[in-house]
Amino acid sequence: MMFMVLAAAVALNPGGLVAWIVVGLIAGALAGRVVEGRGLGCLGDIVVGIVGAILGGLILGQLGLFTEGPQGFIGTLIVAFIGAVILLAVLRLITGARRP
Repeated sequence: MMFMVLAAAVALNPGGLVAWIVVGLIAGALAGRVVEGRGLGCLGDIVVGIVGAILGGLILGQLGLFTEGPQGFIGTLIVAFIGAVILLAVLRLITGARRP
């Protein structure tokens, strides 16, 4: 079951790698602004967004809120944003970083 959710979270078509980069950049930049008050730089936003997409797919899948199959660009972006916000919030709790 966990593998099916992970497979659904990482299946982002059409566009493959380019779609991952675009979704990662947008979701990471938005999450960085919400959690940190600023972006994390282009590469940082992409990484946070892509990891957030995987994390969001796993968490929302376990909660039954993320269904298998095509989600579309907006659905994928929302899942990635939620996951990226969770990722940044957890990292902030671990590192003890404060807002500037």
